[in-house]
Amino acid sequence: MRVDPIQARPGAESATANEALAPSRFTWNSRDGLRLSGVDRRPTVIDHTKLPILCLPGLSRNTRDFNSVAEFLQELGHRVIVLDYRGRGQSDWDPEWQNYNLAIEGQDIDDAVDDLGLDRFAILGTSRGGLHAMAMSQRYDTGRIAAVVLNDIGPHVEMRAIHRLAATIGRSMRHADMPALARDLAHGLGTQFPTMTEADWLRFAGQLGSERDGGIVLDYDPALSHQLASFDDGTPWPDLWPLFDGLKETPLLIVHGALSDLLTAETCAEMRRRHGSAELVTVKDQGHAPLLWDRATQQAIAEFFRKSAPVS
Repeated sequence: MRVDPIQARPGAESATANEALAPSRFTWNSRDGLRLSGVDRRPTVIDHTKLPILCLPGLSRNTRDFNSVAEFLQELGHRVIVLDYRGRGQSDWDPEWQNYNLAIEGQDIDDAVDDLGLDRFAILGTSRGGLHAMAMSQRYDTGRIAAVVLNDIGPHVEMRAIHRLAATIGRSMRHADMPALARDLAHGLGTQFPTMTEADWLRFAGQLGSERDGGIVLDYDPALSHQLASFDDGTPWPDLWPLFDGLKETPLLIVHGALSDLLTAETCAEMRRRHGSAELVTVKDQGHAPLLWDRATQQAIAEFFRKSAPVS
């Protein structure tokens, strides 16, 4: 591990100038030898009452997906860690695409948590990251995961969304420039995000692609497409409600895109019924998954983490 964990001490203490706000890139090694990468945002003031937050991205996403909300939470005093799964962002690609699965990725996440020295922490999981949060509730002692935010994901997903993702993941990987990628995103996702401007789509493109070999390339291994190829009209979504039930003792916030084709209002209602105390924030004019750029959603997430913090 290239970054040492912050050692929390009683009260609040100023961090050094080198630690102030600038995110640090760190690496750790997977059990099968891949070099994996993440970003560590440390606060300017170290306050043991503020939960460290582990951010887990969606299937084909990377650490840049959380830049806006992570910076906001960091400024409030949280340490925010974001991981690139294997095959995404700055992590190594796996020569065996079969390893792009929740179990192997879960081992990678657990190793990062241990290497970073995270004791009690919260999770903000977008889409696939939320599935990882549910699975982690089965592996970690009660109370170690202090709070969970599920960003547009639940134990039941709509197959039409899986089919949409299967038709796009691993395709159109290269674009001439950022505006070209932005136009492609607007064409494919315009119904999910109808109020986004040209500048918004350019910003979104910058989260997903980077310059390489004279063009813009999406920052993930196209072999990820194999993970969705097995789902067809005859393949039911696995029953993940028992996995979700592992969160019953954990404070939970559900962020739901009002226009999401993956998570329905009905599933959100059932999640709240089964959990008992889960909170819900619905983001208008956004689908799967809410971008977490708007201040209202960021503030709702921050307030939820504040209420879930350990007593000083």
